[in-house]
Amino acid sequence: MDISLPLDQIQSSCKFACSLINPSNFPKIPNFDEFSLKKRCRDPFSKVRCSLLDHGLKPRPMPKPLKEEKGFKKGRDLEERHLENSNLTSGVCGQIEKLVLCKRYNEALELFEILECEGDIDVKTDTYDALVAACIGLRSIRGVKRVFKHMVNSEVDLDLYMRNRVLLMHVKCGMMIDARQLFEDMPERNVVSWNTIIGGLVDSGDHIEAFRMFLTMWEDDSDVGTRTFASMIRASAGLELISPGKQLHSCALKMGASDDVFVSCTLIDMYSKCGDIEDARVVFDTMPVKTTVGWNSIIAGYALHGYSEEALSMYYDMQDSGVKMDQFTYSMIVRVCTRLASLEHGKQAHASLVRNGYGSDIVANTALIDFYSKWGRIEDARNVFDRMPKKNVISWNALISGYGNHGRGAEAVKLFDCMLHEGMVPNHVTFLAVLSACCYSGLSDRGWQIFESMPRDYKVKPRAMHYACMAELLGREGLLDEAFALIRDAPFTTTVNMWAALLTACRVHKNFILGKYAAEKLYGMEPEKLSNYVVLLNIYNSAGNLQEAAKVLQALRRKGLRMLAACTWIEIKKQQHVFYTGDKSHSQTKEIYENLDEVMLQISKRGYVPRGKYLLPDVDEREESMLLHHSEKLAISFGLISTPSLTPLQLVQSHRICDDCHNAIKLISNLYRREIVVRDGSRFHRFKDGSCSCGDYW
Repeated sequence: MDISLPLDQIQSSCKFACSLINPSNFPKIPNFDEFSLKKRCRDPFSKVRCSLLDHGLKPRPMPKPLKEEKGFKKGRDLEERHLENSNLTSGVCGQIEKLVLCKRYNEALELFEILECEGDIDVKTDTYDALVAACIGLRSIRGVKRVFKHMVNSEVDLDLYMRNRVLLMHVKCGMMIDARQLFEDMPERNVVSWNTIIGGLVDSGDHIEAFRMFLTMWEDDSDVGTRTFASMIRASAGLELISPGKQLHSCALKMGASDDVFVSCTLIDMYSKCGDIEDARVVFDTMPVKTTVGWNSIIAGYALHGYSEEALSMYYDMQDSGVKMDQFTYSMIVRVCTRLASLEHGKQAHASLVRNGYGSDIVANTALIDFYSKWGRIEDARNVFDRMPKKNVISWNALISGYGNHGRGAEAVKLFDCMLHEGMVPNHVTFLAVLSACCYSGLSDRGWQIFESMPRDYKVKPRAMHYACMAELLGREGLLDEAFALIRDAPFTTTVNMWAALLTACRVHKNFILGKYAAEKLYGMEPEKLSNYVVLLNIYNSAGNLQEAAKVLQALRRKGLRMLAACTWIEIKKQQHVFYTGDKSHSQTKEIYENLDEVMLQISKRGYVPRGKYLLPDVDEREESMLLHHSEKLAISFGLISTPSLTPLQLVQSHRICDDCHNAIKLISNLYRREIVVRDGSRFHRFKDGSCSCGDYW
C-alpha cells in the first residue's frame, strides 16, 4: 500500500469499514474495556450492507446448499475468515510500521485502534516496537497505556530488547512510578536497563534516588559504561555537589571513560555549576575532539559565573576552530553581549545566526529581543518579534518588558492585550512586566486593573515581586502611607524588594521618617549587604541624625565592610574601556578631562547645577568630593571624542547612578543630540532629548 495515502484511504484499502478512528463515534460507557470494543466491532461490514439496501441494491439469491455440503462449507468459511483476518492484520501492522518510519505518529496510533478492536490477532514485536517509538515521539501517556495494555492482554512474550524499549517508553513519557515497577519486575537486566532507569531518575530531578540505583548497579557487578557515568555526573551537577562529581571523574579516568565526548561535556557542565570553572576549563582543554556541545558547555560555564569577556573570547575561538555553531551557541552569545553592552558583537551574532539558518529559532530570537530592548533599540526588538514565525510566552514577555523599560507603558499594555487576543496564557513574569510598565509610565488605574485581574481572571496568585511593583506604583504618586499599608498587609512575609521599593519612594519624596524605618528593615533582613548600610547612613545624614549615622559607620568598620569604588564601562569599536571615579589611567586621559571640562561648561550654561547635598543613593564621601569626575561622566566624555556625532552610547554602571550624574546626562543628551543608554545597579535608563525613560524615578 502507498504510504502517501491519507488515513481514510488506508482504512478502506484494509476492507475495514467500521468507524473506529474517531473515538467520538462511540457512546461514553463507564469502564470502557476491550470486551465491549470487540462486541461493537463483531460485524464490520454491517453498515456497508445497510447502505446497499437503502439504495435498492439487493444481493443475488444464492442456492441453498445440500445437507451433506453444509459441514464442509462451514469449515471452509471459518478458514477463509481466518485467512482474511490474517491478511488484515499483516496489512495494518505493515502500515503502522511505515507510518512510524515516516514519523506520522498520530496516524499510527489511530490505526492501532483496529488491532485493539480485533483483540485475538497476533501482533509481531516489530509492530510493538514501532508503536513504542510513536508513544515516545508524541510523549503520549494515553498511548503508552493503550499499547502496554494490548501487550499484556495478548500475552506476548517480550525479549530483553523489547522489555528495555517498554521501560524507555514509560521513562520518556514521565511515568516514573510505573517505570520503577517494570524495572523491578524484569526477569533479567543489562546495562541498557540500568542506564534507562537511572537516566529517567536524573531527568525527573530525583538525583538522590539515582545515586542509590547507581550504587546498587555497581554492587551487582553490572557493566558501568560511559552513558552511566554521564548520567551520574549530571546528577552531581543537579545536586551542585562537587565531591561525588570528582569521585565519578576519578572512576571514569581509571576505567578509560573520560575521553568519551558525552562524559567530557557533562564534566564541564558539572564543574561549572558547582563553581569550579578552572577544572571545567581543564576538562575542555584535554578533550581529544572538541564538539559543538563541548564548546557550548564551556561558554555557558563562563557566562554563568559572570566571566563575560572570557565567554566572548571562547566564542571567537570556536569560530576560528571551524566547529559548527548551533542556535544554543548564538543564544548564549547574545545574552553575553547583553551583559557586556556590546552592541556591535551582538549585531554580528545576529547576522551569523540568520546566515546559518537559525533565524526562526524561538530561543535565539527571544534573546535578541531582550538584547535590543535593553540597549535602546526597541524598534529592532519589535522587528525581530514581528518576523518570528512562532512565539511563546517568553517572547511576548521580553518585548512587553522592553517597552516598559523605555517608558512606553501604553504600548506595553497594548501588546499585553494583543497577547491575550492571540490566545496566549500569561504567567507571573508577564504580569510583572506589564505592571512594571504601568509603574514606569504612571498608568496607575490600568495597573490596578491588571493586578486585581490576576487571581480573578487568570488564576495567577500575586507574588512578592508583584506587590513590590504595586508599592512602587503607589510610591511614584507620593502615596507613601498606602504603599506602606500594602506591604504591611501582604499575605506573605515581606521581602527585600518590597522594602526597597518603599525606601526609593521615601528618598524621592524626602520622607526620612518612613525611609529610616524601611532602611532599618532592609538592614535587619540583609545584615551583610553593604549597600543597605550605605543607604541607611544616607538616610541618617539627610535627617540630621549624626549620632545614628556614626553607629552605622562603626558597624561598617567592625564588620570589615568597605565600599567598592563605582566603575563604568563603555564599548568603542568592539573594545571595552573601564573608568573609575577620578580615573587617570587611560591612555587618553588628557583629552578625556579637557573634553569633560568643556561639556560641564556647556551644560552649566543650560541650567546644570551640581547636586552634592546628599550621598544618595549609594556612593561614599570620597566619591562625593569628586562629583564632577564620576565614572559615568568620564565614560561619556570618552565616548563623545571617540565616536562620530549622533552615534548612540551604551554604558554599564556597577552602582546605582547618582542624582547629579542623572541630571547631567539628560542635559548632555539634549546638547549633543546623542542617545545615551545606561544600565546601572538598579535599572535601565535611556536618555534622549533631555529626558530619561525612568521618569526621574529610580
